[in-house]
Amino acid sequence: MKLALFDLDHTLLPIDSDHTWGVFTTELGWNDPAVFNQRNDEFYAHYQAGTLDIHDYVRFATQAARAHGAAEAARAHDRYMDEVIRPRITPEALALVRSHQQAGDTVMIVTATNEFVTRPIAQAFGVSELIAVELERDSTGWITGEIKGTPSFREGKVTRVAQWLARQGLDWDDVEMSFYSDSMNDLPLLEKAHHPVATNPDARLRQLATERGWRILELFQE
Repeated sequence: MKLALFDLDHTLLPIDSDHTWGVFTTELGWNDPAVFNQRNDEFYAHYQAGTLDIHDYVRFATQAARAHGAAEAARAHDRYMDEVIRPRITPEALALVRSHQQAGDTVMIVTATNEFVTRPIAQAFGVSELIAVELERDSTGWITGEIKGTPSFREGKVTRVAQWLARQGLDWDDVEMSFYSDSMNDLPLLEKAHHPVATNPDARLRQLATERGWRILELFQE
């Protein structure tokens, strides 16, 4: 099996979908702007530095949606898709995904952003296989703010892909894998890939990719 794995934020999208969802809900009046934007930016800086506590961040990032309930959150996310995400899905990113699909590869998005934010985005790319941060749900089926299972973040992406392979009756030796990512946070999975592609890479990943002779792809200008 040939696998084509894609990180999402700053890889297929020229934005961070989790961060911009927070900005969007603040613009809806769901958060105190001064407090929320400061914390949102702080968490994003920790992500870039590789020091993010993913559990604390998910509680923070889902708080507004949890407070407004499933129906209102779904309506807001529909607007978010129309106003923020779809205008930023570039023809180049779509063409890259389609090229792997047309080659018969199994295409998957593997992201550290939670499933509530990212599943509609994966669908907009025409990708049915999504590994994202899964969320615990209460007796009503609505999210609690806690993470279910292993978060798909840093080494957790390797764990989650291994779990996906096991469900298909496969192991690492049974696949030829490409992985596209912009971030040093994804180094564990990049190192597992047969074809690592540093895509719109941050400075640290660009330097490492250059040293190791990995392909560097400039998919868009941010």
